[in-house]
Amino acid sequence: MNILILGSGGREHTFAYKILQSKRCNKLFVAPGNAGTATIATNVELKVTDFEAVKKCVVENTIEMVIVGPEDPLVQGIADYFAETPELKNVMLIGPSKRGALLEGSKQRAKEFMMQHNIPTAAYETFTVESLDAGKVFLDRLNPPYVLKADGLAAGKGVLILNDLNEAKEELENMLTHSKFGEASSKVVIEEFLDGIELSVFVLTDGKNYKILPTAKDYKRIGEGDKGLNTGGMGAVSPVPFADEVLMKKIEERIVKPTVNGLSEEKIDYKGFVFIGLIKVKGEPYVIEYNVRMGDPETEVVLPRITTDLVDLFEATYHQKLDDFTIEIDERAATTIMLVSGGYPESYEKGKEISGLDNVEGSIVFHAGTKAENGKILTNGGRVLAVTSLDYDFKKALKKSYQNIEKLSFDRMQYRNDIGFDL
Repeated sequence: MNILILGSGGREHTFAYKILQSKRCNKLFVAPGNAGTATIATNVELKVTDFEAVKKCVVENTIEMVIVGPEDPLVQGIADYFAETPELKNVMLIGPSKRGALLEGSKQRAKEFMMQHNIPTAAYETFTVESLDAGKVFLDRLNPPYVLKADGLAAGKGVLILNDLNEAKEELENMLTHSKFGEASSKVVIEEFLDGIELSVFVLTDGKNYKILPTAKDYKRIGEGDKGLNTGGMGAVSPVPFADEVLMKKIEERIVKPTVNGLSEEKIDYKGFVFIGLIKVKGEPYVIEYNVRMGDPETEVVLPRITTDLVDLFEATYHQKLDDFTIEIDERAATTIMLVSGGYPESYEKGKEISGLDNVEGSIVFHAGTKAENGKILTNGGRVLAVTSLDYDFKKALKKSYQNIEKLSFDRMQYRNDIGFDL
């Protein structure tokens, strides 16, 4: 069948890499894609939130399956658009409905869902500009550090964790009255800080049944030792060594099952990924947040470990037959290191030539922010490349990635040397 992947990052390059291994894939399109996807699939220049343009691409190329990479089109209702459009209603779209996508589109909605379905999470309250003073009073009642979350989508950067009470009050004001994160921070969720170690659990659900995919841990901060500004993610490791059978059983019983049952009870059309950001506190799992798609860079370590045919898996998801399906996982560990532009996550330059891509051996390079121009590969984003390696020990896999990074270069290239440091 002909398949379309929507998105332009490392996540989408990884999906393309895996889908091309399927005997079911005839032609593969990525919209808009990047220089990496261009070498293995057909890139289509369009905006992923322009549903009319997506429809045109699907109809003209006889596309039978669409995998939605990023959150924006999901939150804007692409699944509903497909279901309601006669020419598209039989196309298998992998991604939740607009109601389902609210789990990521609104932090407040996610918290209400967790409370309603008895899913363990931090205590919280939501504030708007009208209740700014009440928000400051709520901060007075909490112990530091203080967690402030923009309610809407802020490209993974809308969460602040601050140790100083006055700074927290100032930032709350910045978010609510000065639109620090634009429309996303017109509401702010303040929650108690949970002290523990984080991990991500990925679930594929058809709305009734589910499969738990490999666990991963990503590293959000720009600086080593997890210091500095939040980024979209600087690297990841899968599986998470401390996610043993005991913890995973608790996660499945207390979090995964109530989440999927909650979607079913609320009659939410949900055929896609639930990415559960978790924290382990004194051996107990709590949900930090939901995302309604695969993470990036976690996709770059989770998908390479899935040996099952992805197209078969997505087809079973679309037809609500996941309970009949078995997923096979590569026992090896996978690690990925992100190479980023100098200055990221603040202002950075694009258009720097990347060299050494042909010299990489024993690792897979997934393109994130790249473009091809006049026979050269250039940087085209903050996060540029993800270097993924597999080995039976995650430390050996990391060593492979770091050895290959030494063969790659572009002006002001940056990366973290300590991915996996806390494992």
